[in-house]
Amino acid sequence: MAEPGEQLPEEVLVLIFRHLPLPDRAAAARVCRAWAAAATCSAVWHDTSISCDCELEGMLAPYLSACLDHVQNLWLEFEPSRKSSRRAATDLLAALAGRTPGLRGLCLECRGEKPLFDAGRDVLDAVHALCGAARALRHLDLRRLPFSLDDALVLQVAHGCPELRSLFLDNRTLVGSVGPGSVLELLEACPCLRALGLHLASLSHTALEALAAPERAPFELLALRCACPEDARAPPLPDEAWAALSRRHPGLEVELELEPVLPAESVTRVLQPAVPVAALRLSLSGDTVGPVRFAARHYAATLRALEVRAAASAELDAALEELAARCAGLREVHCFCVVRPSVLHAFRARCPRLRSYTLKLTREPHPWRPTLVA
Repeated sequence: MAEPGEQLPEEVLVLIFRHLPLPDRAAAARVCRAWAAAATCSAVWHDTSISCDCELEGMLAPYLSACLDHVQNLWLEFEPSRKSSRRAATDLLAALAGRTPGLRGLCLECRGEKPLFDAGRDVLDAVHALCGAARALRHLDLRRLPFSLDDALVLQVAHGCPELRSLFLDNRTLVGSVGPGSVLELLEACPCLRALGLHLASLSHTALEALAAPERAPFELLALRCACPEDARAPPLPDEAWAALSRRHPGLEVELELEPVLPAESVTRVLQPAVPVAALRLSLSGDTVGPVRFAARHYAATLRALEVRAAASAELDAALEELAARCAGLREVHCFCVVRPSVLHAFRARCPRLRSYTLKLTREPHPWRPTLVA
């Protein structure tokens, strides 16, 4: 009787196995020699997603260890409140740091709530060690870590990962601990960096000048989150510096996320006319109408996505209609309050590139699902 693996060529098995979760890959590897060869092939492990809830227990550890050298892009999910999940995540990161992997991309995601007063020191230490070993790392995404990131980590990334192309530190922490000085050092140490996510307080006028330097590689994306007290106290970044940056990098897109912690005067400092805003997310405790009108009048050429969380009002409806009339390139608009029918009509009629919207005319149970435009 033919082995199961002989029924399909190895390249077909590889295409199948690369989409399997880790336990199923391990099970497939035990079926026969042909399946074992395919399941441990480097192409299967090039892009790997691992959940630490149940995938790293018992007999999976030797199998995973044998394949770690093949992993180039890793998405790792864990639950910080569960000791077993958290330990599995830190052990895996330590295993990657303990060898010389060709890891190119790492995205960490926490699921569920983190314990109170948990600084995440074990997780951050593991990331720190990995960044010191993974010289080939090009993409690091820490947006979904609920822990305060600090200068030591940023400096380790700067000097341990010279080939870095993207770094996202704009996570949902309540304390901003990354200073502008370490970000400037990162920009100097990583000349190929083209995408960066930060809290507003971590960005400085000097950093904007460094990004606009003539010898700088093309810079494509700057994501700024304004959500902690340090962001509210951050000094304004001159409009002239933004204008110079836009001239140096005509394709630059800026994503702005403004949270309730920002008072009205801070919102005014952040929304500069020359910022090439492509995505604007507003969840303010104060005036939202003003920022929407400002976006309509200054970001019409660049705005591609808008998200608004505010109380319904006739003034907000009017501001949204103005934005629809001016921002013809808009592709997404999501408003998490009830709007009048003329708002929906305005976006459908004035924004020909619109692909997705959340514009409810009556109250509905949450979560509100977006409508896709055919």
